[in-house]
Amino acid sequence: MAHQSAPERTARLGRAVGQEPTAVSGAVLLLPGGEEVSARRPSSVWATSSVRALGRALARAGRGEGLAAHAVHYRYRGWNGSEAHLAGDASWAVDEVVRRYGDVPVCLVGVGMGGRAALRAGGHEAVNSVVAIAPWLPEDDMAASPEPVKQLVGRRVLIVHGTNDERTDPELSFRLAARVKKVNREVCRFEVHADGHGLHQYRDEVLALASDFVMGALFGHPVARPVEDALAAPPPIGLRMPLAAGFGKSLRR
Repeated sequence: MAHQSAPERTARLGRAVGQEPTAVSGAVLLLPGGEEVSARRPSSVWATSSVRALGRALARAGRGEGLAAHAVHYRYRGWNGSEAHLAGDASWAVDEVVRRYGDVPVCLVGVGMGGRAALRAGGHEAVNSVVAIAPWLPEDDMAASPEPVKQLVGRRVLIVHGTNDERTDPELSFRLAARVKKVNREVCRFEVHADGHGLHQYRDEVLALASDFVMGALFGHPVARPVEDALAAPPPIGLRMPLAAGFGKSLRR
């Protein structure tokens, strides 16, 4: 019997979160967490669990603006070194959004390893903004090239990290943000004090912050004063902005 090669894996977009608008004027791509090295295919449940609440919050915030939100289903669980599979899948997903919806602005929203993918794929010409929540970033290595940042020029970038995160190092995301700030003023980073990787203690505030930022980046809505201040502040102030309890309620203009 002739040997049959396994079919090539392909990434795919999940169904639109909430009701897909009849006229799409902006899109969010939700990039779930992943692993440093893994050739396994993610299960559907595993793939969306880390971004489900984010997707619902963003779809609700953008319902009146024609926002389409989709989770990206990766080919592999792992980043896998120089293959950078998750970033490649993120770029493919942006192409797919353009194919489906035309020339609309896209925001990449990633969690954990998906945050790294969002930052890396942010150079796609259709992407105008990136949100990286508790992003996994490699340790500094003199023998390896640092994470690229020039692709983020011209994009508005938000990084959010818990100060007690024991899975992804918040200091590494601060260093990356400082490097991005040197080439792009439109970057801010919020610290969620005493919260861990899942940001469960301040879940509502994180969702409100992400929604506020995305609505501003995609549709030109005025952002909350703390976001405005963080974007305008010189480093390190705007890169260590504390996320206050009650954000989204008492801190709106």
